[in-house]
Amino acid sequence: MKKPALKPGSRPPWVGLAAAVWVEMSAGNAYNFPLYSTALKSVMGFNQQQVTILGVANDIGENVGLLPGIACNKFPPWAVLLVGVVFCFLGYGVLCLAVSETVTGLPYWLLFLALVVGTNSNAWFGTAVLVTNMRNFPLSRGTVAGILKGYVGISAAIYTALYSMVLKESATRLLLFLALGIPVICLVMLYLIRACTPASGEDSSVHAHFIFTQAASVFLAIYVTIISITSDVISLSDTVSYILIAIMVVLMMSPLVIPIKMTLFPANTNKPTPASSSDDLVRQGGDSTQTDPLLTPSSSFYDNEDDVSDVETLLAVGEGAIKKKRRPRRGEDFKLGEAFRKADFWLLWAVYFLGVGSGVTVLNNLAQIGIALGIDDTTTLLCVFSFCNFAGRLGSGAVSEYFVRSKTIPRTVWITITELIMVFLFLLYASSLNGTLYVYAATALLGVCYGIIYSLMVPIASELFGLKHFGIIYNFVLLGNPIGALLFSGILAGYVYDAEAAKQGSSTCLGAECFRLTFQILAGVCGLGTILSTILTIRIRPVYQMLYAGGSFRLPQTSGH
Repeated sequence: MKKPALKPGSRPPWVGLAAAVWVEMSAGNAYNFPLYSTALKSVMGFNQQQVTILGVANDIGENVGLLPGIACNKFPPWAVLLVGVVFCFLGYGVLCLAVSETVTGLPYWLLFLALVVGTNSNAWFGTAVLVTNMRNFPLSRGTVAGILKGYVGISAAIYTALYSMVLKESATRLLLFLALGIPVICLVMLYLIRACTPASGEDSSVHAHFIFTQAASVFLAIYVTIISITSDVISLSDTVSYILIAIMVVLMMSPLVIPIKMTLFPANTNKPTPASSSDDLVRQGGDSTQTDPLLTPSSSFYDNEDDVSDVETLLAVGEGAIKKKRRPRRGEDFKLGEAFRKADFWLLWAVYFLGVGSGVTVLNNLAQIGIALGIDDTTTLLCVFSFCNFAGRLGSGAVSEYFVRSKTIPRTVWITITELIMVFLFLLYASSLNGTLYVYAATALLGVCYGIIYSLMVPIASELFGLKHFGIIYNFVLLGNPIGALLFSGILAGYVYDAEAAKQGSSTCLGAECFRLTFQILAGVCGLGTILSTILTIRIRPVYQMLYAGGSFRLPQTSGH
């Protein structure tokens, strides 16, 4: 297949990143499930386990992205985004018809399928912009992943603000916005998200641009959290609400300041290219004429179990010799089948599955957890989780990037610490202390932990297994989320909750016993995740020492065979 031409210049990657921010916020639409699940339960007459299973459908659709992972290597980003637009319209359109009772008597399986299709738009949106921007900014993978995943995290608070202040807490209006508004936003961004000449991650102006983008996202997150809580506590007039939302929209557009600034005040293009720039990555290939370094197999660290001598890489055939094709090594570009043969791949998958699977169990049942533990209005609880989820995603990208460059500390170290903290958080949930303050504290910290694990998996997968087939490898690891949701939320939490509710003779369960056993099991799950993450960190430490030996990411030298 003919490779797409790269958009030249230093400005296009930043235009694409600014557009990607809007697409990623659109890709957070699955976080709205707690906002309309109660209406869905009431209108359709479902019990809690049926609603929990629909929550699993929500997670399946959001995270099953093998097809977009394959598509992003065969089609341009706009084509991948267009599929997401169609899925979003169809899936949420059906749900809107059901909740508004425009169409009555829709079967349960159809609503399950509609949720899968609607939220699967996130996989197409997220894969298209993440893969494209990781390739456009190859030297700043952790930072870019943190920014993009951070905006997905804060999107829940943005939707909550819209739901409370503009849509008047109407589930029907919310679903109508998801069915029509989100597709329109993504259609507007289609042209702007494209493969570009990779930007240098070492240039001082690039560093300043990333800091500005991160600061803008933090300010947006704080602002949205404040107005969401304020509108929940104080009754605001329609005029004030619309003004506050308008300011929020302006803040959401702040990443566009960078390409506008680059247009009005262009940099001196005659300066010598700094060392370790993206152009330098091309030159590392010697006399190669390849102009897309991210789509060529990068040579890599030779791990002991696969060590092969130069002689063994050649096979004598007749009177000559031909090069033997060897398996890729950690740091090179892996195909999915090749990654399957690496123990590190399955360790990464298991660590992600155990950590995110347990976290999403709380997210899917957050409304019921809050009510069971004595919190009447769970909107604020969702907002707290959303903000802290954002903080974990953005902060983990920046912090891990600093330490991996300065100390060559593997990013998995932070996942190990995170899962250990989650053990204590789940035990805190299960303790049933007096009051509700501990619920807010545990939810806030769990949001941070969930964001850290979700965000760090992205650069880890790209560093260990390369960027060429990153889309499908990344989406395969993401399968840990819906599988975890099915096991821990759909089966475990749903069964325990309904069993306790039956003892109370009601469909709504009240008290710590509703989720105590679930939390205790999840604490053990995260304990296992801590052990596996420690093993993975020990195994991949030499890889990070090779990749970041010079204080910044570098593609390993080719073998020259």
